[in-house]
Amino acid sequence: MENHPMRMELTVTDLVPFGSEGERKFFALTLTRPQWTSWRAGQFIMLRPASWNSEITWARPFSICRVTNQSLVLFFQVVGRGTELMAGLKPKDKVIVWGPLGTHFAMEDKPTLILAGGIGIAPFAGYVEQHSKPSNLSMIFSHRLPSQYYPAESFIRHIDVETHFEHTKEDLEKTLKAIREKMETTAKNNGLVLACGPMPFLKTIWKNALELNVPTQLSLEQRMACGIGACLGCVSMTSDLYPDRQKAGLPVQTCTKGPVFWAHELNLDA
Repeated sequence: MENHPMRMELTVTDLVPFGSEGERKFFALTLTRPQWTSWRAGQFIMLRPASWNSEITWARPFSICRVTNQSLVLFFQVVGRGTELMAGLKPKDKVIVWGPLGTHFAMEDKPTLILAGGIGIAPFAGYVEQHSKPSNLSMIFSHRLPSQYYPAESFIRHIDVETHFEHTKEDLEKTLKAIREKMETTAKNNGLVLACGPMPFLKTIWKNALELNVPTQLSLEQRMACGIGACLGCVSMTSDLYPDRQKAGLPVQTCTKGPVFWAHELNLDA
C-alpha cells in the first residue's frame, strides 16, 4: 500500500551530538514514531520546531535516517540559523513534521555499491536495515571531518565499509580512484550504484555512471522550502532520457520528482 504524506506533531525524545567537545555540529535527533503505514529509504521529511517564531518561516528538509517501532531518527549538520536552533532542542519539545516525501532508492537482489559523502551517509542507515540481503551491500564513505562526527560505526557492523578521510588533495585523488574502481567492478557484475552527498561528489559519480553504463541512482541535496513542489526553489535539470517526455531536457522539482533520480535522467552539467 502506498503511504500518503501526513502532517503531524511529534515529540523530541533525544538529541545526541557527534564530534569533539566544543565543536559539535552533527546531531542524531530522535522523535516519537510517526503514524506512517510505510516508508522507503531515500525519502525525506520536512520539519519545523513548534518553538520557531515568524522569523523562520520555512521548514527544513531532512533525509529519513531510520525508523524503529518507537521512533523516527534524523541525522543533521548545523549549517545555518534553522539547524543551529534545532541543535538546542530538548526532550519533550514538539516539532511539526510532514512526510514521507519524495522518491526512494531501488532495492534489488544484486551487488549494490553505496557511495556516501559526508552527511550523505544519513539515508543509508535505513536502507541497510530494510534490505533483505545486506550481504549484497558494500560502501565507500568519504568524509572531510574525523570519523567520530558521523554514525559510520553502525554500518561497519552490518556491511563491508571502506572509509576515506579526505584531509589533503592526495586523499581526494585516492578517494576518486577508489570510487571509479568500485564502480567498474559493479558494472562488470551487473550491479547497482547508489549515491548521496554534496554536488561535486555526485557529479563525479554521475559522470562515471554514464561512462561505465552502470545503473546508478543519485539523491540530490537541493535546497527545499516547501517539500511539495509549489515554491519551485529546488529544481534540477533533466536529460533527454527523462521518462516524462514533456519534461525531458527541462527543470523539474527535486522534492516531488526526486530527490532520488537515475543518473541517466539528469544533466548535472546544466
